[in-house]
Amino acid sequence: MANFGFENDIHSILKLDLPVANGTILRWKRKTSSSNTSAVSGLSPGKSTNVSLSSSKTPSKTPGKTKRQTPCKMGGDRFIPVRNNRQMEIASFLLTRENDPPEANNTAMSSEKQRAWSVALNGFNIEDAKILHLGGKPLNAPQGYQNNLKVLYNQVTTPASGKKTRYISSTPDRILDAPELKNDFYLNLLDWSSRNALAVALHNSVYLWDATQGEITHLMKMEHDDDYICSLSWTKEGSYLAIGTSDSKVQLWDVDNQKRLRSMASHTARVGSLSWNEHVLSSGSRSGEIHHHDVRMANHHIFTLTGHSQEVCGLKWSPDGRYLASGGNDNLVSVWPSVSEGGGRNGSQSVHSWSEHQGAVKALAWCPWQSNVLASGGGTSDRRIRIWNVNSGSCISSLDTQSQISSLVFAPNYKELVSAHGYAHNNVVIWKYPSLTRVAELNGHEDRVLSLTLSPDCSTVASVAGDETIRLWKSFEVDPLKKKSKERLVKSTSSIHQLIR
Repeated sequence: MANFGFENDIHSILKLDLPVANGTILRWKRKTSSSNTSAVSGLSPGKSTNVSLSSSKTPSKTPGKTKRQTPCKMGGDRFIPVRNNRQMEIASFLLTRENDPPEANNTAMSSEKQRAWSVALNGFNIEDAKILHLGGKPLNAPQGYQNNLKVLYNQVTTPASGKKTRYISSTPDRILDAPELKNDFYLNLLDWSSRNALAVALHNSVYLWDATQGEITHLMKMEHDDDYICSLSWTKEGSYLAIGTSDSKVQLWDVDNQKRLRSMASHTARVGSLSWNEHVLSSGSRSGEIHHHDVRMANHHIFTLTGHSQEVCGLKWSPDGRYLASGGNDNLVSVWPSVSEGGGRNGSQSVHSWSEHQGAVKALAWCPWQSNVLASGGGTSDRRIRIWNVNSGSCISSLDTQSQISSLVFAPNYKELVSAHGYAHNNVVIWKYPSLTRVAELNGHEDRVLSLTLSPDCSTVASVAGDETIRLWKSFEVDPLKKKSKERLVKSTSSIHQLIR
């Protein structure tokens, strides 16, 4: 019998359906208790009443927190906005109306009438409605622009895209035929004068194209059919043209009168590069020599520079006339002093001679706004653009273009560097200076590009290639407003100089 009594006691302890006397009060019981308490206290103010269902003293609200308003409806624990059909119709109307072309009646109607009609019909002004409202109208892409979506979805400028970028056309502004053009990497067959005349050498003849009038002039032709033109270079004023030939001579022509002034013979091989420095004309030959000619004197040959062992295919005087840069087929880049700064009779001592390039150096360009900066480009075995500081003799930066470099030109309007390429890209590339980040690629030539030259206003670059075409790329036009402000600044500084004098 004792065993049965013990089992009954255990079963009574383990039963779960009995009420828990000392446990936590359920939430609904607490709410009922609090509501009953408040009701009783409201009925009989001034009397203390104890209607607690248990002996535990649980506070009616959490300390430090305000009482939370619970929705009266079941399931109302979140706010769901209610939009009627009229609001959705107005939103649809606003979306469709912005893409419609403006009508004459709408433009003529005054804003007061529109507001009054809107209030009378809808009960409020439609212009104040902001449901799915899009601000601004889609922009129209420029003619010939490829990515219209980029124009449409980039209306709001972010801090990173706040700076405006100009549009550069991927097609040339004009294409000129150049039949019988000699496809030789080492020759310089194109030059643009300050009087807007483009000179091009086609085999044994020189033609001039007036970029203003569009007229073509046949300037000269070699006496022997086997001879050919190797290089061209205009004077700073644009009245005279120097011509280097395959018979080792340098000719000087008066363009206005279409008359040859003189023929200067001093080289022993073809003259593939020319460059002017006021009245001094420098010429580079296949023999590796560089000759200085003073065109005012009867004995024109005044100095000889002998720093290259192979053909001199690149020759450029700096804008300030202090240095002459030369590039050769021996992969050297040399910088020579001017005649007035120590280039004496034994002027074979260069200021700098760099041998970092692994290919022929024909492409040379001086920076117009930094007179001590020189850019050079290597041939097929090198393919690198190098920027040099002439004062320190160091290489500032270097870039592998993955293509043969035949010509370099600085574009001052946007402070950019333009390069012409042969194998394997056969194109023209615009680089931002000094970061040398790619701005644009100008494709269209079907053979290697041989030379580049810049127009007098620096807005257009001309490229000539082995496909016997000359292409004019109008990629550097200046904003008219900026151009006018710049002209005003130049006039004001000139007037100040006049007053000082």
